[in-house]
Amino acid sequence: MGNWWTKLYDAFASLGADKEARILMLGLDAAGKTTILYKIKLNENLSTIPTIGFNVETVSPCRGVSFTVWDVGGQEKIRQLWRHYYQGAEGLMFVIDSNDHERLEEAKSELNGILNSPDMSHVPLVVIANKQDLPHAMSCSNIIEKLDLNSLNNKHRWYIQGACATTGDGLLESMIEMARLVKEYRKSGNDYSNY
Repeated sequence: MGNWWTKLYDAFASLGADKEARILMLGLDAAGKTTILYKIKLNENLSTIPTIGFNVETVSPCRGVSFTVWDVGGQEKIRQLWRHYYQGAEGLMFVIDSNDHERLEEAKSELNGILNSPDMSHVPLVVIANKQDLPHAMSCSNIIEKLDLNSLNNKHRWYIQGACATTGDGLLESMIEMARLVKEYRKSGNDYSNY
């Protein structure tokens, strides 16, 4: 991952000098959001505890590039507060525990609730299918089908990436794709029907 920051910079360089991109990182509890955030920020595996409230980190690999990630807790009681973070978001990273087959329908319901909010209209989506290192992890194609992501094509640009937060596999690709989608979103005037 030695070239990680260079690739991230290249991906974000075209977003606009000194223009911060506000990205929400949401998902059910225990999906790995905080582990992903700090793997991206510090390239380290930190011991995490369930997030009560939020973590916010700004990744600034060099001058003119600023990517602020809001990692908001995913426990059921906290999810009702997610809507307070929607306004001004230019991207959504939704983290799925791809090994948790039983809660995928719950994740789908929460994702649809987010994307149907007027404040999240047309906001681009990157689904991170985390925990791909586990033996019973669902494939990205299976998750696309179960979340019915293809139905979003006229409302939200989206991308799915298999990942492993503890090793960092797939995280760089997720960030690069988010940068591309945010750039598209900004070009379109925040409305893909204009793009």
